[in-house]
Amino acid sequence: MGAAGSKLEKALGDQFPEGERYFGLENFGNTCYCNSVLQALYFCVPFREQLLEYYSSHKIGADAEDNLLTCLADLFTQINSQKKKTGVIAPKRFVQRLKKQNELFRSYMHQDAHEFLNFLLNELVDMLEKEDQAAKKEGETSSPSEKTINGPKNPHANGVQKEPLVTWVHKNFQGILTNETRCLRCETVTARDEAFFDLSLDIEQNSSITSCLKNFSSTETLNAEDKFFCDKCCSLQEAQKRMKIKKPPHILVIHLKRFKYIEQLGRYKKLSYRVVFPLELKLSNTVEDADSEYSLFAVVVHVGSGPNHGHYVSLVKSHNHWLFFDDENVEMIDESAVQTFFGSAQEYSSNTDHGYILFYESLGANKS
Repeated sequence: MGAAGSKLEKALGDQFPEGERYFGLENFGNTCYCNSVLQALYFCVPFREQLLEYYSSHKIGADAEDNLLTCLADLFTQINSQKKKTGVIAPKRFVQRLKKQNELFRSYMHQDAHEFLNFLLNELVDMLEKEDQAAKKEGETSSPSEKTINGPKNPHANGVQKEPLVTWVHKNFQGILTNETRCLRCETVTARDEAFFDLSLDIEQNSSITSCLKNFSSTETLNAEDKFFCDKCCSLQEAQKRMKIKKPPHILVIHLKRFKYIEQLGRYKKLSYRVVFPLELKLSNTVEDADSEYSLFAVVVHVGSGPNHGHYVSLVKSHNHWLFFDDENVEMIDESAVQTFFGSAQEYSSNTDHGYILFYESLGANKS
C-alpha cells in the first residue's frame, strides 16, 4: 500500500486536508462488508468526533473487557492518531470481537453490509445504555443518604417507564416515522410513531431515490381482509394508511433493497436496477412538508451479480474530494464517477457495481 498511499498523497498534494487520515483496512477473509461500512462511519464526521471523545474520556484500560464500542473507539483513535497520512490498518481486534459477539458474522461466507450496520448501531446503543445505568447505580450507592431522602417520595419509581436514554448514536442517526391511518367512515386519524436508524426502500428499474421515497410514503388503502380496527367506530373499517417522516435524522441512511426473494426460484436474487441517487437530496415526504436538505457523503457499494457472493467497496466524500476505499486500497476518484454506481438500465450488464447503502448528512445542521 506504500506506493498507493504515496500516490494518493501526490494526487492531493497541497490540498491534503490538515489532520485528516486516509487508511485502507486489511481484509480478514471476506470482511469487506465490515470494512466498507467502517469507512463510511469514519467519514461521518460528527459520529467520528463523538467516538474519539468517548475514547479519550473513558481511558479504556488494558484489563477492561472488550466490547464493540471500545473496539470501534480504539480503531478510530488508532487511525486518527497515525503519524503517516495514508497507509493500511488491520481492524483485527474489532473483527475478532464482532465474530465473538455474533455468530452470524463468524463464517467466511459473504455477509450483508446492511445487516452489519444495523447490528453495530444497535449494539453501540446497548453498550452506552448499560454504561449509563452502571454510572447511575454507582452514583446511588455512593450517596446512600440522598437515596433514602429521595426514596419514599416516589415508591412506584421502578414501575414507571423511564425516559429512554438519548445517546450520541441516536442524535446522529435516529429519525422518527409516523404511521398515519385514516378511517374512511369517521375520518379519525390514528398516528403511531416509530424510530429508525435507516430507511429500507423498495426499488424499481430506472428510478430515483426521490421516487422510491415517494412510494415509501404513498397512501395505501386497507380494505377486504386488510380492514383496520377503528377505536372510534369500534369495528373493522376501510382506511387509508401512509408513512411520513416526522423527525428527519441528522444523518440519513438509505438502504436500497437490492436483494429480493423470488418465490419461483426459492432464493434471493440481486436487483441490478438503475436507481439514481443525487449528491444533494431534498427530503419532501416529511410531516411538516418543509424540505429537509441533505448532502451525500458516503456510499457502500455491492459488487457482484448475486446475493451470496461478491464484494463491498465504499465511496466517501471528505473535504470536497471523493475517495474510493477497497479494503487495503484507497484512491481518489472524480465526483462524476459516483454516477457509475447507480446500477444497470438493462437486466444483464457487465457492470455489477451498485450503490447499496447511502449516507446523507443534513445541511441544516451545518448551517445552525
